[in-house]
Amino acid sequence: MEPLHPLEKISFASDNYSGAHSEVLAALAAANGGHVGAYGNDPYTERLQEVIKQHFGEQAHAWPVWNGTGANVLALQSVLPRWGAVICAETAHINVDESTAPQAVGGFKLWVIPTEDGKLTPELINREAHGYGFEHRAQPLVVSITQSTELGTLYTVDEIRAISRYCRENNIILHMDGARLANAAAALDVTLCEMTTDVGVDILSFGGTKNGLLFGECVVVLNSEKVSDGMKYLRKMNLQLASKMRFLSAQFIALLEGDLWLRSARQANAMAARLVQGLENMKGVSLMYPPQANGVFVRLPAGVADKVREHTSFYDWDTEGTVRLMCSFDTREQDVDALLQSIRKEVENCAG
Repeated sequence: MEPLHPLEKISFASDNYSGAHSEVLAALAAANGGHVGAYGNDPYTERLQEVIKQHFGEQAHAWPVWNGTGANVLALQSVLPRWGAVICAETAHINVDESTAPQAVGGFKLWVIPTEDGKLTPELINREAHGYGFEHRAQPLVVSITQSTELGTLYTVDEIRAISRYCRENNIILHMDGARLANAAAALDVTLCEMTTDVGVDILSFGGTKNGLLFGECVVVLNSEKVSDGMKYLRKMNLQLASKMRFLSAQFIALLEGDLWLRSARQANAMAARLVQGLENMKGVSLMYPPQANGVFVRLPAGVADKVREHTSFYDWDTEGTVRLMCSFDTREQDVDALLQSIRKEVENCAG
């Protein structure tokens, strides 16, 4: 069929708007043809387990799933009893952007904490880590952190280690929503293992679609002692068991076996840095949070966003004029420069 959209059009709305990386599409083509076992009984899913161990340690085990909401709900459900609750930042994706899936499908409560930068600390977590043994309060048994956060900020390795230490001391399980983990690792110049297994993360939702996959995410169990031995049943119950799983697994092999995950993340981060450089000295424009990965949150003068949006798409973030600009693995310098030119023109028109 003929394309139904202009192929040269690049958006700054979300890294989910991008297509799939050519190397991922090549991996899908290579995995196609012939018959192999279904539901994960295939050589690609078997190979994925080896690749996951290379990046996250010998104890790691991968559970490919369809999407990010499914990954988060499955991961959290697998480490919680029916009476359990999750402590997370108020801005966390599981609180803001996953509808009622955590409650309705996962069956657990969220204890949310307001933060200035989207990041939790042991001191903030301590505000909700109480009421143990009190039957009238959902038991706060898991902490979920997001790397990078929904505000584009990053946890340092030491900050994650401090949270992990607090969790261990208080018998709390640590979950990481790593939808943009690759961008965080690239920005901090650390390995995936150094940011997860090595600092005590127990279970991870590892993102793929925001870093060049066509579809699919992956729950990675890093500490099997903390996870239900019924994970395979929970994945099926949560509608996250793919019949032709080889196509999920082949994509993650392509992402992780070489350095594609890192190359793609570095490209997205570099384009966000270029965007920041052009915005930071623009009169009337304010950067709202420290831009540390591939997301830029900026407040524009009234009316500017709507004018700029005539040329490209992006999301409003609040009612005060803040917008979110996301860069992807396929964002190019000319795309960033065109956006900056459009913003600059409208800001000048507004001032005039």
